[in-house]
Amino acid sequence: MTETSPLPARAGRRCNSPLNALHSTVYFSPEYAEELASLGIDDPEAPFFVGRVAALGTVGPGVVAAAFYNYNYDLIAKVLPALWETVTPEAVLGARLRAADRALRRLLGDEVVASDEMAEAAALAMRATEACSREARPLYAAHADLPTPDVPHLALWHAATLLREHRGDGHLAALLTAGLDPVEALVSHTATGKGMNPRWVIRTRGWSRADWDAAAERLRARGVLDAEGELTEAGVALRADIEDTTDRLDLAPYAYLGAADVERLTELGRGFLMTAAAAGAFPDSLVGKG
Repeated sequence: MTETSPLPARAGRRCNSPLNALHSTVYFSPEYAEELASLGIDDPEAPFFVGRVAALGTVGPGVVAAAFYNYNYDLIAKVLPALWETVTPEAVLGARLRAADRALRRLLGDEVVASDEMAEAAALAMRATEACSREARPLYAAHADLPTPDVPHLALWHAATLLREHRGDGHLAALLTAGLDPVEALVSHTATGKGMNPRWVIRTRGWSRADWDAAAERLRARGVLDAEGELTEAGVALRADIEDTTDRLDLAPYAYLGAADVERLTELGRGFLMTAAAAGAFPDSLVGKG
């Protein structure tokens, strides 16, 4: 596959960002919790990872910890593999897709869901996924084996899932190269002001405040954080290098789509995301350093 036109710097990142966020609205939705509960999944920790891990099949906690990177193994082990004795991955994936359908209809409205713009975005996003690669990308590869829904809003959500996981798998390679362990990665990302706040991360990823503080101390010793927990100049450079490496590893789908279509998909994705956010898609306490 060849590039159709040169991309501006960070165009892929700017395109992926709203699509990633639009994808993630499902995991914060009441519809998702309801659909999992209908399967008998009522463990409060399960929803944060079981919907994504189901694409990998009946795997145990070791595989999930490796593929997700920043979840505590002990948290995962409380849920898996025991969950697979009562429910199948296919049932979980079905529940997730039903939740996506219900949540997107609620957040965007039926008129937007049925719009020409939605169909256009779905077609562009699915075309971008044609240039994604499976090599060393377990979460992307697992989701790429799933069928594409035949209605545009779910096709867009599926394509956003593929593009999210493709970038995410590459991001983990960048974190490893940078020498950040799972908690250090979370702490340093939060210090940028763009990550989830510590209270949210500690609760959903299974780490303790002691784990968080110890990671912050290691980052201070390394010169990544200052005494107040802010990124140093070296820390800012480290996080920028991680994102630049991630961009490079995730270039293919956007280069394949071409600059004009990437710009259009970014515009459409941002519009849908703004509508969803205005409808209350995300909790107020999700992002920040607090």
